[in-house]
Amino acid sequence: MKKSIFGIIALTALMLAIPNAYSAEPDMVTYLSISEITQTSITLAEQSLEDGDFDFTKKYIEFGSKQFSNNLQKLRDADTSLTDEVHISLIDLQTKEISSENRSSILSELNRINELLDNVPEDPEITPNVIVAHLIIVDQQYENFESNKDEFSYSLALGFMERANQMFYSQTDYGERQKIEIESFFNDMFDMVQNRDPYASIASTNVWVQRDLLGTDVIGTIGLDSTNLYSVIRDLYTDLMIELDNGDYKKAEQIGIEAYLENFEYLEPEIEVADAELLYQLEWDMREELRTMIKNRESPDTIKSFLVDSIIPRLDIAQGKVAELKASGVVIADALAMKEKKPMGSATEGQKGEVRDEIDVIREQLMATEIFYELGDTQSAYTSARSAYLDSYEYVEIPLRAIAPDFTLEVEFQFATLRNQINEGAPMGDISSTVIAIERSLDESERLVSGTGTLAPMIAFVSSFAIIFREGLESVLILGAIITYLEASRNHKFKKYVHYGIVLAIGATAVTWFIASYIIEISGVNRELIEAVAALSATAVLFYVSFWILNKIEHKRWMEFVKAKVFQASTTGGVMVFVMLSFFTVYREGFETVLFYQAMLGFAKYMELYVGLGFIVGLISLFGIYFGFRKLGKRLPLRALFGLTMGIGAYLSIAFLGNAIREFQVLDYIPYTSMLGTIPRLDINVATMTGIYPTLETTVGQIVLLSVYLIASLYVLILRPKRQKALATMRKSRAEVNE
Repeated sequence: MKKSIFGIIALTALMLAIPNAYSAEPDMVTYLSISEITQTSITLAEQSLEDGDFDFTKKYIEFGSKQFSNNLQKLRDADTSLTDEVHISLIDLQTKEISSENRSSILSELNRINELLDNVPEDPEITPNVIVAHLIIVDQQYENFESNKDEFSYSLALGFMERANQMFYSQTDYGERQKIEIESFFNDMFDMVQNRDPYASIASTNVWVQRDLLGTDVIGTIGLDSTNLYSVIRDLYTDLMIELDNGDYKKAEQIGIEAYLENFEYLEPEIEVADAELLYQLEWDMREELRTMIKNRESPDTIKSFLVDSIIPRLDIAQGKVAELKASGVVIADALAMKEKKPMGSATEGQKGEVRDEIDVIREQLMATEIFYELGDTQSAYTSARSAYLDSYEYVEIPLRAIAPDFTLEVEFQFATLRNQINEGAPMGDISSTVIAIERSLDESERLVSGTGTLAPMIAFVSSFAIIFREGLESVLILGAIITYLEASRNHKFKKYVHYGIVLAIGATAVTWFIASYIIEISGVNRELIEAVAALSATAVLFYVSFWILNKIEHKRWMEFVKAKVFQASTTGGVMVFVMLSFFTVYREGFETVLFYQAMLGFAKYMELYVGLGFIVGLISLFGIYFGFRKLGKRLPLRALFGLTMGIGAYLSIAFLGNAIREFQVLDYIPYTSMLGTIPRLDINVATMTGIYPTLETTVGQIVLLSVYLIASLYVLILRPKRQKALATMRKSRAEVNE
């Protein structure tokens, strides 16, 4: 749902106001806000459960879990040891069926989570920021209710409004006049929500409530001069360098964390608008590189050099770009409203590399999980599954959550399902199915973080062009020969029947495409198996047609083949012969084309546009070949064209084979033997377009198929011609002797 301008203003105000929020530390304010939001969701779930509305109960739990997960990193930074326990408990709770039979156990678990959330260090008082956080949710959910008539959104808005009201009346930090003014706004807004008034009225009132709660002009806050925060960060880094000289690495690390979490994070929105790439680089340097250097106790000079030569200059550049942006009249809030999520592939190169590494670790851990479980060691299986998520996927989530927060939660849910299945002693088949689903999600995670890049789309384009060009070439040459023969023999009356057959074949190919797509679409859990079989079938067909072309690569052999076809049709004389000849000539290639494109599209995710462009360019090239054949006839370089199509077919079949074997590995039909470090670990998009994966099975399969092609080509193109030439010479010599 697109955020309203009121929500954006309030949210930005909250972000900028947090550093000055009363007596609580910024990290603790964040923790308290999210903790209260989660508790409100859990309380609403408890009420709904007691009323017997199990559907709303599950939705309240999911909402609370999503809010908690989306702020997980900040919650951890608050140094609360129970954060991960709450996180996992919420996700695990989502996987459970809610019914009258298990009502008491669900209620008990909800109470336990509430108790965990109550255990906040130092137990700070509720601040106005916490109330504002609730009001932002009221704004968002009521807007969704107004736009989509979603009753659950209304229920959420009302529940959070009630809780915000309770928190407001529990506060005593306002003067009498101020409290009366805020109370008036609060009561008006509460009545509006209860009476389901128009959203615009509620949103407008919400802005004024938040303004008074925060003690500042909300709209004016957007234009707040952030220069002070840049200065604070520089001062903190100066202190950090002093602590390094004193040998106090622990304190230096804490100062570094303070510079990033308590100051830089509030600058991120405006820097992202000014220069997203610069923001990602600063994030990585400040959050990861600097902390790693301090943890590893590298020399003070090395760390200070990194600060002085890398981080601080980039910070200066960021400040300058933001100043220029604001001077040009750009409103940060408006820019944020237009860009709620980071685009796919927007992570830094460092993050992309880390994601690939962590995903490789997760795959190994998932394989270990299955092995442990099959051996009956459920404790080790559970430990491995939990580690795969907490120790590895959490690092994937850092860049992924900013790109696809909903998908991130979906993967968390899959990991939770796996842990629950292990604890419940589920059948091995269920464990394997969940692991397969997670591995699919790992591929998708890598795609979203890495983006498609440049090389993979180029391969997709060339491969798509190659398929339609390779498949269409034979049809174009046969049809061109038929039309040329009919014109030369003055049998023009048969030409239209050739065209009829072409039209029927194109229609039949389209029907075949839709049937194949429909079968894959409705295949459900068997979809991956069908795609694997399609890839393997495509490999087999390409293998066959490549050798068929190889045997006809000589111009003489090809012309003999075409003449036989044309002679058969013309001597029969029946019109249906021409219809059927052209129909089968085109449809046979059309059927193969459907098979190949279905196999390719299963792997070319997010590169469909390049596949489509390759298809269009391939068709245009075929028209050029057709008219070239009509004009040039025998002078057309058939040997070169057939050699090219054979090479294309060989490459595609090798790529399809690699992908097919990998699919069967994921489905546990073929063993998986890792060769990381020996076989290059390609980007997921490049890997799917080439079929090259760091496993023994895929590598051996592709090498064997490539060897067959090389040996066959050597025989057909070199050894057999030499042998035929030698036989011809021998026969000629014998003939001369006999004479």
